[in-house]
Amino acid sequence: MTRNLELSRRSSPSLSDFKSATASLVVTTLAFALVIAGCASPGEPSARKPPVPETVSDLAASQTGNSVLLTFTMPQASLGGAPLQHPPTVEIYRDFEAVLAAGESHPVSPKRPALLTTIPSDLVPQYTLRGQFRYLDRLDAADFTAHPDSIVVYSVRTSVSARKLSAPSDIAASRIYPAPERVSDLKAEVTPSAVVLTWTAPERTPVGTAPPLLAYRIYRGEAQSNLPASSETGASPPASAPLPGTAPSPPALQTPLVNIGESSSPGFSDTHVEFGKMYVYSVRSLVNYSGVAIESADSNFLTITPRDVFPPAAPTGLIGIFVPAASGGAARVDLSWTVNVETDLAGYHVYRSEQAGILGARLDAELLLTP
Repeated sequence: MTRNLELSRRSSPSLSDFKSATASLVVTTLAFALVIAGCASPGEPSARKPPVPETVSDLAASQTGNSVLLTFTMPQASLGGAPLQHPPTVEIYRDFEAVLAAGESHPVSPKRPALLTTIPSDLVPQYTLRGQFRYLDRLDAADFTAHPDSIVVYSVRTSVSARKLSAPSDIAASRIYPAPERVSDLKAEVTPSAVVLTWTAPERTPVGTAPPLLAYRIYRGEAQSNLPASSETGASPPASAPLPGTAPSPPALQTPLVNIGESSSPGFSDTHVEFGKMYVYSVRSLVNYSGVAIESADSNFLTITPRDVFPPAAPTGLIGIFVPAASGGAARVDLSWTVNVETDLAGYHVYRSEQAGILGARLDAELLLTP
């Protein structure tokens, strides 16, 4: 009995045997888990979410001719502050709304925003100048007739990914009026004292007869000297067709176009020019709608280099005094005349004829520098 009992006890597992087996199982399990984990690619990056550009906050709109010019600062960073690696895509939304009654405030968002256009990322630089995005929304006759007495409301959104659009920008609104058609036949003639501009008065707007014109505004800038030379007749080099939403650009300018005067009729004399300089001209018509002055779009851009190909003015005040012969000297005629004040005058030649109306023979052997 005693022996059997001892055998039975020896065959039963002890507590220390159980702990050892449990520890071995845990180690085996952990090793198996590591093997399984090692089957995956270590260090494989997880998919990154595309950044969301900062919200545009300075959208502005203004009518120019029969278009509305939109401007805003292009986002340079994401909402998290990280710089964008390339320009975002731009979406522009538009809505027409009734003119606000007295005391009403502008809406904070378009009521029925419709996608007007999308500018892909790779084209955005062609709409951007010094960080400012510029888009010209050209209005047609239907826009004016279908929405009389309206304001046009815009907002924009940008994106790096189509799934991650920025929040809508602040809105920009502009009252719209039909402007006269642009002048398309601006011409110039160079005279000794001025560049004389002429054009045909516009007669229509997109919706009908143009209202009486208040005036014409004349704009001028200096062109870069490396442009193709234009003749004194005012022929301008042909311009390339602009992208949709961009304005026709004048030739490369050394100084910007500035308003140099107004005219009440289709003609203007620019007397403040220098021969040899290259100028670019444009004319805009001006009308009035209930106290609001509206300019047309730029006329054709006219490039011209006035050159001094004109002879000096004829001398005036010519006096001849006969001096009789004396002391053995021959008789003579002493001539004098008024000094010519032209700064580029080279000198004078004197001619004599025995018949009125005939120039006769030149008397001086060399150019006379004084009268």
